[in-house]
Amino acid sequence: MNRFSKTLTWLFGTAALVGCTALPTSGPSRAQVESAAGNGIQVIEVTDTVARQLLASGQQGLFSEVFHDGRAGDELIGPGDILEVSVWEAPPAALFSSAVRDSLVPAVSNMTVFPQQMVSTAGTIYIPFAGQVAAAGKSLNEIESEVTQQLRLKAHQPQVLVRLVVNNTAYVTVVGEVAASTRMPLTPRGEHLLDALAAAGGTRQPIGKTTLQVTRGVSVHSLPLDIVIRDPHQNIALQPGDVITAFYQPLSFTALGATGKSDEVNFEAQGISLAQALARVGGLLDNRSNARGVFVFRFERSEALHWATPPLTTPDGRVPVVYRIDLKDPRSFFVAQSFPIRNKDLLYVANAPGAELQKFMTLLVSTVYPIDRAITLSQ
Repeated sequence: MNRFSKTLTWLFGTAALVGCTALPTSGPSRAQVESAAGNGIQVIEVTDTVARQLLASGQQGLFSEVFHDGRAGDELIGPGDILEVSVWEAPPAALFSSAVRDSLVPAVSNMTVFPQQMVSTAGTIYIPFAGQVAAAGKSLNEIESEVTQQLRLKAHQPQVLVRLVVNNTAYVTVVGEVAASTRMPLTPRGEHLLDALAAAGGTRQPIGKTTLQVTRGVSVHSLPLDIVIRDPHQNIALQPGDVITAFYQPLSFTALGATGKSDEVNFEAQGISLAQALARVGGLLDNRSNARGVFVFRFERSEALHWATPPLTTPDGRVPVVYRIDLKDPRSFFVAQSFPIRNKDLLYVANAPGAELQKFMTLLVSTVYPIDRAITLSQ
């Protein structure tokens, strides 16, 4: 028995030396994560200044700031539009002899309606006795004035009316997560962004998870749909050629370590804070989490924070960064409410040092107790 006691004591001492490091864990400890700073990874303590800087760098420009709100001038004609031109000539008619009497006006006028014609690729239409008349890039009133001027010395007091029959150029395209992709023609009334969305039957996904992208020429910009709905200034007036794309973007972050649950958690297009992210995974586990070891792993844009020269970057120019927040400090709860969580972030909560010791003691007791029990029964 004395020999067995010595052997047991030796086993206990050896296990005490290596047990804590040999036991399986849920991830690196706080010290191990912080030591990554020496391997080229940025480890940054989250302060109010850092949170404000990240929040400012991640703010999306508004539609009202990126795009000019409103269509300039009247509706302009373009190649492909179909026009109808009517000419009235006061008597005695010199060119147009079709007599049409207006019941409200006793005088007799002579009117000719020319066949509908498409504006050519050169941007012109043909009017008898006036020749080729430039139409592209002009309003209906400007085309009327041009035709009238060309006929003035040939017809007797000509009056011209130009009507847009088919609008083939002034339209916007709506695609993506909408009920039905459509091409909506624009009118002089001035349609807006939400008008186009309604013309497409609305979105197929929840408003909070839908992003609208507007492409105008070489400018491409996106905003969450709920911002466009809440702020009337973002419901911008559309211009011909605009492309509106509705995206369903299931943004998500991954939670690991000593949290209420390890999971990939989706969040809304407008984003969430670190405080909200912790709440959605059940917070920190009281019996094993290290409140000083709450980390957010992220591939950050190089311009998000002011680094002199980032020691390590990815092929696309991203910087691997680990943000650490100390929830033992009551002030950090205010910071957590403004620190933004980004898509594909990894939220990790390290185990407390006592949790590893507790696991070791549990394993040791579960190993020693059966042996001691067997010895007691053998006596």
